[in-house]
Amino acid sequence: MANTTNAATLQDALNLLSQPEHLSLLANIQRGIEKEGLRCSSQGVISQKPHPKGLGSALTHDSITTDYSEALLEFITPVFGSAHEALAYLEIAHRYTYSQLDGEMIWPSSMPCILQGEMSIPIARYGESNVGQLKHVYRHGLWHRYGRMMQCISGIHYNVSLPQALWPLLFELEHQHQPDEQQLQDFISARYFGLIRNFRRYSWLLFYLFGASPALCETFLDGRQHNLEKLGKHTLYSPYATSLRMSDLGYQNSAQSDLTVCYNQLGSYVDTLGKAVTVPVKAYEDIGLQDEQGQYKQINTNLLQIENEYYSDIRPKRVARNGEKPLEALAQHGVEYVEIRSTDLNPFMPLGLDVPQLQFMDVFLSWCLLQPSADVDDAEYQRIARNQHKAVMEGRKPGLLLERGDDEVALQQWGLELVEDMRQLAALMDQAAGHTFHSDALKQQKLKLADSNLTPSAQVLNTLREQGLEFAELTRQQAQQHRKTLSEPLAVDVMASWKAAAEASLQQQLEIEAADDCSFEEYLAEYLKR
Repeated sequence: MANTTNAATLQDALNLLSQPEHLSLLANIQRGIEKEGLRCSSQGVISQKPHPKGLGSALTHDSITTDYSEALLEFITPVFGSAHEALAYLEIAHRYTYSQLDGEMIWPSSMPCILQGEMSIPIARYGESNVGQLKHVYRHGLWHRYGRMMQCISGIHYNVSLPQALWPLLFELEHQHQPDEQQLQDFISARYFGLIRNFRRYSWLLFYLFGASPALCETFLDGRQHNLEKLGKHTLYSPYATSLRMSDLGYQNSAQSDLTVCYNQLGSYVDTLGKAVTVPVKAYEDIGLQDEQGQYKQINTNLLQIENEYYSDIRPKRVARNGEKPLEALAQHGVEYVEIRSTDLNPFMPLGLDVPQLQFMDVFLSWCLLQPSADVDDAEYQRIARNQHKAVMEGRKPGLLLERGDDEVALQQWGLELVEDMRQLAALMDQAAGHTFHSDALKQQKLKLADSNLTPSAQVLNTLREQGLEFAELTRQQAQQHRKTLSEPLAVDVMASWKAAAEASLQQQLEIEAADDCSFEEYLAEYLKR
């Protein structure tokens, strides 16, 4: 299907949404947060302890689990109608977690705490069930393919969906008639892909405004080649970097550099990503599936073991139904929400981010959706990649030029133009919600564009220099402060409900293990057939 998104202009959409009967839609954005953080000792060294039993089962708990490593906590909020509610829930999850941590801390930076070699990073375990073993084997595959170091970087994922009642209005604005069910589903997916393309075009702005990982502990790059400079005895950095997490050192792994995933429409996305899950790779075949003891080293030898192995700053998502794989769910039922994966932890904030950042993200994402969004051709695909690379490695460099079509423009000038273009939308969102938070958030970001010293990445480097600290020591001090903030006791009834949820999750894991009726080998063979 050809790309039919965004025939209407941004102004057309704003005129429609400013009508009294539609204005409330702008206050009905739904969002959820997934936030990672390494458990570490009070000295800032990665934890070797298993996932605390008091936190429940990492396999089945709805709100507290682990990501790659047994030490890498992941907090998941439910879906909320306001940024304040989402952050309040995230805070409660952290406070409950601190009540169960035996003297440990949650590392508040995206780049890891002190590592003692690759094998000091314990791979997450999820019990003896087949599904739990599959999650463990997948992580073994990541180790053998990319190494363990890269997998213990932390970030924040922001999941956002636009109100369901918005879509028929936008469809009618463009097509001048009401959609049937299939037309509406196709339209929603197409518009979300339009949002994704615009997000990727302009994500350099987010790296500049919110990137908070310009430096790292040298133990992260132990034995690896790099072009970073020394800042202190054990700290490596890049002078104008905003987010080393999103650079080639972090998630943007060069092993996937030849993989081009097409975001022009749902079909091309499913096809290009689906192909990567089925194409065998010689280097991965050489690793093998099992070791001499019969332990699995990876799920398969294809370019991607599963779709989630593809590292991207944004993903189209749908909650899968029973037995469906993520790509199947997307292909069958269309896009339901988007997952933003480009957000660093701000080490100066107890939760890694704050409400104004979320308010800005809501404006930015809504603007990306309502703004015209042409297909991305090969030339623009490369241009987007170059702009992103410049922003993460040199984003605060005075006079840094980005590519805009065939021209070049200063990052800060372009950023100011984009924020100005969002102003009317932010005002409408404030009008719908009865406050000025969105407009205030835009003003905060304009200040950062006028003065790069106000960005989190500059604040990290300035603090390191002014206090003469190593990265690990500064971050450890922040972790200690945040532990005090987040160790405030919960109300008795809240504590009881979280304890009950943890115990219920452990029981649920036991039931899943007891219900298995085949060997892991049989389970894996069946899984790979689907």
